[in-house]
Amino acid sequence: MEKAGATFLFCIIFNLTLFAQTVQSPISVHGSLKVQNGLIVDKNGLAPQLRGISFSWSLWQGRKYYNPAVVDWLASDFKVSIIRASMGVQPDHGYLQEPALQTQLIVNVVDEAIKNGIYVLIDWHDHHSNEHLAQSKAFFAQMAKKYAGVPNVIYEVWNEPEKISWDTVKNYAVQVITEIRKYDPDNLIVVGSPHWDQDVDIAAADPIAGFKNIAYSFHFYASDPNHQEKLRARADEAIKKGLPLIVTEWGVGESNGNGKFDRDLVKTWFQWMEDNKLSSANWNITDKAETTALLVPGACDNGGWTVEQLSPAGIYIREKLRELNK
Repeated sequence: MEKAGATFLFCIIFNLTLFAQTVQSPISVHGSLKVQNGLIVDKNGLAPQLRGISFSWSLWQGRKYYNPAVVDWLASDFKVSIIRASMGVQPDHGYLQEPALQTQLIVNVVDEAIKNGIYVLIDWHDHHSNEHLAQSKAFFAQMAKKYAGVPNVIYEVWNEPEKISWDTVKNYAVQVITEIRKYDPDNLIVVGSPHWDQDVDIAAADPIAGFKNIAYSFHFYASDPNHQEKLRARADEAIKKGLPLIVTEWGVGESNGNGKFDRDLVKTWFQWMEDNKLSSANWNITDKAETTALLVPGACDNGGWTVEQLSPAGIYIREKLRELNK
């Protein structure tokens, strides 16, 4: 009887611990996201300021990290509240060539994010999405049917349009949004802007109308000489005009993935995000020998990374996330 009683007590304590963890998860705190008065807000009407990490392209070195164990580690050790699954589209072995495989990689990550109670961006990682409208609509229709009403899921319909007009980006976005809204009427949708998600001021002058819960992505690389005061001013103008922004990609180095990791410049950008209560995902989970890669070459495929397996960027981002995502 004593043994049975002890087992019963252990089960109660264990289940209460699990309940406490569930209560504390980002999704339990914030619930469904929506756009209200030019801001992304949570179920309480407050800006949630989610902070997390973007997976790299689901190609090359980055592909091996698209597994549930990595998602679990990012949630438990890095304390992310949001991740971004960046599905490669146009390069070899991307969605255009291997749609079933690429879709499964994304589903693996999204499903595990849901289990962990964190948010997840489904990112159509394509610089020329207007050339692949039919494929994009088919993919997002599939995702919207599968995840309709699941509050963790955010759709990002075009990663970094290149030097393409806002009219082209907007027309594409409207068509994809229309497709998503056939199946998922409410979940947040994120739209890109010209010049690698930097011309948010142009989007703010002529935003998409007729749909609810539409936000816009803004990207920067903190140490890039071209991504300083003038770029922040563009974002500030968009915010002033009431354009809801989310930083779906930013890096500590330069836009080519390399360059200097300037901690003073990173601090300035980080504080700017904090001041504006912007949610963000840092680029990126891969083990390339690059400044913005969070892992050193050869870091294991399934999370559990030691400090020695983290790059300087990885050590910095982990510390910031653990400090702020308490």
